Amino acid sequence: MFLGISVIWDRQFGFMKEILVAPVGRISIFTGKMFGVGTSAMIQGIIVIVLGILIGVPLTILAVSLAIPLMLLITVGLVCIGLIIASLMTSLESFGTIVTFVNMPMFFLSGALFPVTNLPAWLKWAFYINPLTYSVDAMRTVMIPGWHYILPLQYDILIIFVFDVVTVIIGTYMFSRRQ
Repeated sequence: MFLGISVIWDRQFGFMKEILVAPVGRISIFTGKMFGVGTSAMIQGIIVIVLGILIGVPLTILAVSLAIPLMLLITVGLVCIGLIIASLMTSLESFGTIVTFVNMPMFFLSGALFPVTNLPAWLKWAFYINPLTYSVDAMRTVMIPGWHYILPLQYDILIIFVFDVVTVIIGTYMFSRRQ
């Protein structure tokens, strides 16, 4: 999400004006930004996998080969959230503040750090509507043999895919409306 800051940098330094006068649609610009930022995020994820292998995390070729496309699917939605927020913001400070307020609850309520069973009942709804919950569950399912999952893997992937489609649609709409 934080990589969406590139849109604000481009806008502040005048590069965005040069891009917007090019004879391509804004949807193409948004898609290019999404893939560019997504590539950077994917490289970071692959570095984490390589470091895990180097320190002795027992990963199989199958687990890694399933995890990389899943990482790509997860990355699209999260990058789009960052780009949506960047489309609405005008300053770096406001972008950082808003992304933090979106990112931190999503991360802490995803089950990545602690199990949902310890959450109070009134807070569990946030866990179940959080798309990152299903991303964490899917990654654990492919990376940890015998993982007891929230939903079967195909449902996790379906939820992530729907989340991606929604964020891409909202992101392209917000980006095309931005001056």
